[in-house]
Amino acid sequence: MIETMAGLAEAKQRVQKLRELLNHHNYRYYVLDSPEISDAEYDQLMRELQKLEDEYPELITPDSPTQRVGAAPLEAFGVVEHPQPLLSLANAFDDDELDAWYKRASNLLGGRQTDFVCELKMDGLAVALTYVNGLLEVGATRGDGFRGENITQNLKTVRSIPLSVSKDAPRRFEVRGEVYLPKAGLKKLNQEREKEGLPLFANPRNAAAGSVRQLDSRITAQRPLDIFIYGLGWAEGKAMPETHWEIMQYLRSLGFKINPNNALCKTLDEVKTYYKHWLDRLETLPYDVDGVVVKINRIAYQDELGYVGREPRWAIAYKFPATQGTTRLLDIGINVGRTGSLNPYAIMEPVQVGGVVIKQAALHNEEDIHRKDIRIGDWVIIQRAGEVIPEIVGPIPSRRTGKEEIFHMPKRCPVCGAEVIKPEGEAMHRCTNAACPAQALEKIKHFASRGAMDIEGVGEKLCQALFEAGMVKDAADLYYLTKGQLVNLERMADKSTTNVLKSIEASKERPLARVVFALGIPQIGSETADLLVEHFSSIDELAQAPMEKLLEIPSIGPKIADSVLAFFRQKENQRIIEKLRQAGVRLEEKKTKAKDLPLAGLEFVITGRLDVSPRPEAEVRIKALGGKAGSDVTRKTNYLVVGTDPGSKLARAQSLGTTILSEEEFLKMLKEAEGKSK
Repeated sequence: MIETMAGLAEAKQRVQKLRELLNHHNYRYYVLDSPEISDAEYDQLMRELQKLEDEYPELITPDSPTQRVGAAPLEAFGVVEHPQPLLSLANAFDDDELDAWYKRASNLLGGRQTDFVCELKMDGLAVALTYVNGLLEVGATRGDGFRGENITQNLKTVRSIPLSVSKDAPRRFEVRGEVYLPKAGLKKLNQEREKEGLPLFANPRNAAAGSVRQLDSRITAQRPLDIFIYGLGWAEGKAMPETHWEIMQYLRSLGFKINPNNALCKTLDEVKTYYKHWLDRLETLPYDVDGVVVKINRIAYQDELGYVGREPRWAIAYKFPATQGTTRLLDIGINVGRTGSLNPYAIMEPVQVGGVVIKQAALHNEEDIHRKDIRIGDWVIIQRAGEVIPEIVGPIPSRRTGKEEIFHMPKRCPVCGAEVIKPEGEAMHRCTNAACPAQALEKIKHFASRGAMDIEGVGEKLCQALFEAGMVKDAADLYYLTKGQLVNLERMADKSTTNVLKSIEASKERPLARVVFALGIPQIGSETADLLVEHFSSIDELAQAPMEKLLEIPSIGPKIADSVLAFFRQKENQRIIEKLRQAGVRLEEKKTKAKDLPLAGLEFVITGRLDVSPRPEAEVRIKALGGKAGSDVTRKTNYLVVGTDPGSKLARAQSLGTTILSEEEFLKMLKEAEGKSK
């Protein structure tokens, strides 16, 4: 008996130590985003705690880190009465409406000066967390503002929510926050749901709401939910600071996760600057926001201003322009690509989203259209973010009339009338006619494009004009154009004709990898073209390479190898290559050892839009100088090149201490490196 008691006392001491360690590392990882140990070390501590609690069940407490894994399904959620209502905010959509809000508040305050707290308005699910004697007792949804659903078990699985807080906390208090799903978490979750044949979540907010309202909290525990606390609801037994800003710092000291992008603004002009700053940088955030919440800082002023209806007079949501809208899908059109793929696209009633009028949107393929259950005639949700091509998120089934039509890919090519097939294992339908005019035109456009031969001045419109005039029937014909032919085209003056011919002549010296990519071999992107040229120093070597030689190259599988062999077997392609040779296009590569090149061993990642040297061209130049063009910022990345409207890679690079270059600095580096390589 004495040994048992001694064992229990020893276990209790170790359990307490493990909980302290795990809570510390949870806080470092989920709140500060600054882990001190590896995932494997964390898992080892967790397993030890679980083992001790299994052996001594009497030691299990509600705030133990092991209690985050989720419990068995509930029959239904209970109802929680909010001691103080969770009210909604009034909205402002421009500076005039923000000015009008502040003028009303200032008049009620007798003209007294006030400062403001600005917070990013998270696009998630509002919750209230009640703590009693330092422990999380109840977690509830906003509900109707007065009564919410009891989702305590589910919220316990969100690792950035503390199950217990320090002794400095009030005896009883409530904090309010927004549960959200990061963009990366939504992407991963939808990939998993797609594999399981489940409907996809339209946006992070829907995913977050669906996750915290699971009756089975074990499902919630599997989803990477997070939270930012944005306010104190009420507190008993302890005096609170006199301003909202100080309260938020106090809550941070208790262990709650507060958005580090919150800001204290002294004037309304500073508020507007904060709004503009984040409006221009939305794509850099790892989560969705739909505006800025502006709060009058002093709590006494908040109490004095009070509420109107169900909205506080002391706060307002200054909304960002919408990135989603609804419109009617009028029809689904078909574009035929250079490889014969039939690419569907949406034709819609014009709708303004994010300040841009949208009439068309990308649709991936027939399978994707059916998976989303998009029908011609549907009302649909359209989405646009930054520079991204608009896409249809999904239909609005509740608005259907029964007249909507299910889409099916045509049996015949809409351009040439040839049979359409869907090769086994592929998602795309294809035109079977290799001489299809649409394919020929798209191949010419691709050949001249920036990422390929980069023939300046030969864009889509000129390619189409040359093709329709019969002057260019394939890409090689570009090198046989004359000034007399070009000046006869509409809008082609003497100077522009001269410039186009100079660009065509200059393109003859493009690296072999650019030529291989420009030929438009199915399955061969720019990176694969680089790989091929590393192993075959001329177009003739590549054309004669047997299957086994191609398969020796890392990342080249049977599908790509088959595509290369099939391309060079076709007489038409052989004829085009011979025409390129006769025109003087360089079809071989001078071999230089990578280690001898100026940028050898350096990895560059580009984010945002480059104005002088577009990304495809910049990446080609990096590779030609021995460097690596990466897609994601990692600890191996040496330089991040930042253009206009940079994405989330910038924040990642800053956190890792990666060297950041402006486009000007990057181009200077390239120029110096190119000078050394000559």
